[in-house]
Amino acid sequence: MIDAPGPWGTGPFTLVEGYSSIDTLMAIQRVRPEFVATNLITGEDRSPRVVLEANREHNTPRTARLERVVFVNDLSAEQALEAVCDREGELDIVTEVTPADARRVEDAEHARLVTIDANRIIVGIFNTWPSHDAPLGDARMREALNLSVDRHRMIAEGLRGYGTPLAGLTPEWCNGVFPGAQPRRRDPARAAELARAGGWPEGRPLRLATPAALQELARLAARDIEDALGMSVEVAVVAPEEETAGARRLVEKKLPPAWDMLLHPWFDLSSDMPPAFMHREFFGHDGAFRAGPEDPEFDRMFEELAHTTDADAARERAEAVDRYCFEQSKALFLCAPRALYAVNRHVDFKAYRATFELADTEVSEKHWSRRPDDGAPS
Repeated sequence: MIDAPGPWGTGPFTLVEGYSSIDTLMAIQRVRPEFVATNLITGEDRSPRVVLEANREHNTPRTARLERVVFVNDLSAEQALEAVCDREGELDIVTEVTPADARRVEDAEHARLVTIDANRIIVGIFNTWPSHDAPLGDARMREALNLSVDRHRMIAEGLRGYGTPLAGLTPEWCNGVFPGAQPRRRDPARAAELARAGGWPEGRPLRLATPAALQELARLAARDIEDALGMSVEVAVVAPEEETAGARRLVEKKLPPAWDMLLHPWFDLSSDMPPAFMHREFFGHDGAFRAGPEDPEFDRMFEELAHTTDADAARERAEAVDRYCFEQSKALFLCAPRALYAVNRHVDFKAYRATFELADTEVSEKHWSRRPDDGAPS
């Protein structure tokens, strides 16, 4: 959080105008024997403009290639797309383009679509609390649900092709993918067999919750599950204003969730050791998104990984963690959506898997900022 004008920072850029801050709420999971809490973002406060300038005293060879970067924070997504696609001299990059808007960018006169396999995932969290009346603590029932969904169709229809199916939690381009990892293919017959063995109560619907942004994917999953298992699926769309309360209930674990499964997006800050950012959050004893009792075997494996300093040995243990989660069907493993950007055709934008950075981005001689006679604003 930077909540006052700079200059701030010792990286490739310094902040010289504006501010960007967040409001958070601490959700306390427990205080003994160790304090565990998660800060939930409840709001964002950004000035209309945030300005960065190149830091010429940066102490590495990786110096900024742009003299000045202006973040424009007071436009809607529609206004931003219109500015970058249909006009020049207003915006050069729009982040977080949705798959539904990708074709508009591809067909634009002034913009092109830049995509990257990002460290992002979408999975279904299972409610495995023993007090819950759905038998999701049984690995056979969880595998049945994993075998019910068609990940490839979900990506083709729900993400317009901009995604990769998941085997476990680790995307295929990251370290720690277990050898031979393959996303499960839909197998309705085997799924039904496992569901019968898992003892799903006859006539009981599966309650699937989803944030509004993922409701199209949720309905695709629901349709597959209904078709494969012959059960009804009730999809509950969580309104944006209700998401914080739901997240707090999940994190604090004082009351079991009302849902059986929750579609949930998450991200990794590094490609090197995904269990530290993803697996632990979903399944660890201190994981914010664990929706069930602690798993001693997972915690044992993660503890071994956390104390491993040799890079090769750490990778092998990360692979073992991911394999264990896959074999136990610890979540409904769905897909890794790509990050999509609308970029001015004369901007050489370098996308990164984990974060949005501009240190290596540059513009060509044809860019509006380098054409003094075209009338574009500087």
